[in-house]
Amino acid sequence: MAAFRIKVNGQSHDVDVLPDTPLLWVLRDTLKFTGTKFGCGVAQCGACTVYLDGSPLRSCSMPVSGIGDSEITTIEGLDGKEAAAVQKAWVARDVPQCGYCQSGQIMSAIALLQANKKPTDRDIDLAMNGNICRCATYVRIRAAIHDAAKSLEG
Repeated sequence: MAAFRIKVNGQSHDVDVLPDTPLLWVLRDTLKFTGTKFGCGVAQCGACTVYLDGSPLRSCSMPVSGIGDSEITTIEGLDGKEAAAVQKAWVARDVPQCGYCQSGQIMSAIALLQANKKPTDRDIDLAMNGNICRCATYVRIRAAIHDAAKSLEG
């Protein structure tokens, strides 16, 4: 075991875990940020997406020892106009079915809109690639991202 200090959602946390413990398990099991989900464990499904210094990261494949002084943001720590627009559009479009993948989908959608205020279908497809929805709500996800982008214009 080793002691690490990590910053999550603006607060510092001391954790005593093995250095190769994936960030996902530190967030979920140690710090109880359960909005970040386990899906595949090999960074392929996107359910475990968090931000590392503002950029999307698959937390299941990042060892806690690799975090350093970086800032981690989980779904619980989201705020800002893009987050509000995406959350409103998700509800309006009734995007979730089972909901399991939604935290990762939302994290990726917000990151897209922070980087690209007017994404095309292709932009959305590229940004959301690797976020797997077992219920196949991809059409609603794309529509909700377009709706969120439009709401950010005005």
